[in-house]
Amino acid sequence: MNAQPAVVGPTVLAVANQKGGVAKTTSVASIGAALAELGQSVLLVDLDPQACLTFSLGIDPEDLELSVHQVLTKGSDPAEVIIETEDGVDLLPATIELARAEADLLTRTGREHVMRGVLEDLAASGRAYDWVLLDCPPSLGVLTVAALTAADGVLVPLQCETLSHRGVGQLLDTVHDVRRFTNRGLAVWGVLPTLYDGRTNHARAVLETIAETYDLEVVEPPIPKTIKFAEAPAAGRSILATSRTSKGAKAYREVASNLLARATR
Repeated sequence: MNAQPAVVGPTVLAVANQKGGVAKTTSVASIGAALAELGQSVLLVDLDPQACLTFSLGIDPEDLELSVHQVLTKGSDPAEVIIETEDGVDLLPATIELARAEADLLTRTGREHVMRGVLEDLAASGRAYDWVLLDCPPSLGVLTVAALTAADGVLVPLQCETLSHRGVGQLLDTVHDVRRFTNRGLAVWGVLPTLYDGRTNHARAVLETIAETYDLEVVEPPIPKTIKFAEAPAAGRSILATSRTSKGAKAYREVASNLLARATR
């Protein structure tokens, strides 16, 4: 009798930086769409109470009765909350209600494992994905820790400016704690340089400083600064749909290919 092949779960990547304005949500939407173009099945999870990812994919959070908040705090079936988007990725959306989740989960036993449990429930229900990208809130609270506990790796989008990397040490401290207590296998996949202006020596110098200071891999290529990114959320699509041939779209496609190669090696 032949042995059944082992079921391989999705690659779960948390995209985290407690500093806002680093193109974190743009990176989640764009990498997700690029992975979908490469034939991967992708679930994006919006864990930010501001619901920017949900809005940027063409969904008005105010129109939603169910969101990731009910999934995390009330045990709602995630399969009933997931929305298919025009970018070829599925979305577990957020609403402003998620702002209450920190308080709701704070006193709950095993709160760090709540996101991992959601992904296990999805797998058990037959919803199979190749990738799950977790868009973390700009803080190091309960939701971010739950995302890191559920993840195989963490990707850190970082604006190429002098002050932008001051919070990286705090994030790495949190990653260290998560490794010790809730997710021994969590790996730092590296820094993704965003809002990059290749015309300045300063941007490259900041990048080199980060790599040396924190001994982190830099995920290439850097994502260029372009107005096209600001236009995409207003259209409710990622830049891969709104400006397919732009430098930004090309960069995210290359990043996605590099992440896919890493996941499969």
